[in-house]
Amino acid sequence: MPADPTPIDELDREISAFVDHLAHQRRFSEHTVVAYRGDLLHFAAFLRGVAEGPVAPNDVTKLSLRAWLAELAKTLTTSSVARKLAAVRALFRYLVRADRASNNPAALVRMPKVRRRLPALLDADAVAAIVEVPASSPLGTDASRARDAALLELMYGAGLRVSEVVGLGVSDVSFGDHSVRVLGKAKKERVVPLGSKAARALRHYLEHRASLGHPRHGISDTDALFLGRLGRRVGVRWVQKLVHRYGALGAGRPDLHPHALRHSCATHMLEGGADLRAIQELLGHTSLSTTQKYTHLTLDRLLEVYDRSHPLARAGHDD
Repeated sequence: MPADPTPIDELDREISAFVDHLAHQRRFSEHTVVAYRGDLLHFAAFLRGVAEGPVAPNDVTKLSLRAWLAELAKTLTTSSVARKLAAVRALFRYLVRADRASNNPAALVRMPKVRRRLPALLDADAVAAIVEVPASSPLGTDASRARDAALLELMYGAGLRVSEVVGLGVSDVSFGDHSVRVLGKAKKERVVPLGSKAARALRHYLEHRASLGHPRHGISDTDALFLGRLGRRVGVRWVQKLVHRYGALGAGRPDLHPHALRHSCATHMLEGGADLRAIQELLGHTSLSTTQKYTHLTLDRLLEVYDRSHPLARAGHDD
């Protein structure tokens, strides 16, 4: 993670301390820390431009915050503006608790209403078609096809985030316990069950994994579970491209995102009778409210079926 620039004023120094707190005390991911830092430094720069000089936390007011949000709204979506306001709220909560600010001006500003989009969802047949593509593909080698099949099976079968998949090590897989140890958001570790299809795909891949070493000297990352080019650990962007490719080949979905496999896993489990708490544990959600969005998905699908098939839902039906 790049080092913070030299602080310009008191607000900058407090932002630097807060970002350090997120990284080392709260153990937020590097991606999240970088996003917070960028949003807060942009906020500080805006305030200095308005004040034409240095700014301290107690100089920030509800009005100056609203002026910043109004400027952001000219070019950003509502969800992006809401994310930046959330960063400022978190900063001032931290400063108030540490007695380094007298109040939290962001708490007085209403969060912009964000229309929450339901996540992309595949039906079971579409998922099956996608995860079966690698085995029948004429492209690649036996090892790369086995790797791709195992990766897709694991992302859907265990409902993993793309960042969790690329972070897996060989030692994280336990065939004896039928489980996978996963490092999730905020570096929280959890153990998820390994289904029979994913286990078979992983066993098959591990039989071929050694041949994915560097083409010249055969050396590879000994820890990483999934190896890509030159025997190195695969990255997030690489997995996104892989899912795009197999989404197009298996389901006509070149826009498919890895998260769609995770969403589909959770929804199919709920439709199959799984308890929300169990799904929460599987997905690694901190709050049950995050998991509850899947109840809306299944209700929407139920209403679609009702409208198509129930006699009382047909237009013109007499009571």
